[in-house]
Amino acid sequence: MIAAPSGAGKTSLVKALLEVEPRLAASVSHTTRAPRPTEQNGREYHFVSPEAFAELVLAGGFLEHAQVFDNQYGTGREQLEAQLAAGRDVILEIDWQGARQVRAARPGTESVFILPPSLAALQQRLTARQSDSAEVIAHRLSEARGDMSHYREFDYVVVNDDFQQTLGQLRQIVAGHGSRFRTDRADLTPVLANLLA
Repeated sequence: MIAAPSGAGKTSLVKALLEVEPRLAASVSHTTRAPRPTEQNGREYHFVSPEAFAELVLAGGFLEHAQVFDNQYGTGREQLEAQLAAGRDVILEIDWQGARQVRAARPGTESVFILPPSLAALQQRLTARQSDSAEVIAHRLSEARGDMSHYREFDYVVVNDDFQQTLGQLRQIVAGHGSRFRTDRADLTPVLANLLA
């Protein structure tokens, strides 16, 4: 599982990781949000109506699901089980709420939390997307501190200051050599002081 506050670079890093680690597969989540102009149904997300999402919840169709901002997101149980049965290692790109549910349902699942180097960098990244209004960006930033406060629930933490370096760190974690990225290390202190102050 890989989680991060909005704008920390999670989606770009997961995409790059999949390109260099072909043994990995991505779980394509369901969402009730509208697709962005560059997104395709079934590639980035399965875009569904709130009613269809609610039906899947009632049918037990999700391994995890959560409301993030004003939309619902969920990991389809059937699709994930099919990938695992085929022998694939699967990356779940989810938020901290979903990660809690996955830990409860599948103990032993490893988890990574990605932090931005600073709140200023996070704001710049959200603005550079040019896909959200100033009001939405402000809302995402206000939620980011709360999201980031859950970093201790994860096995590993990486700070996405340099994209290629962060990608290399994720590859080390996937290869089982990422012990220096454990959550409790001292070098996170200055970054966390900035982010959670």
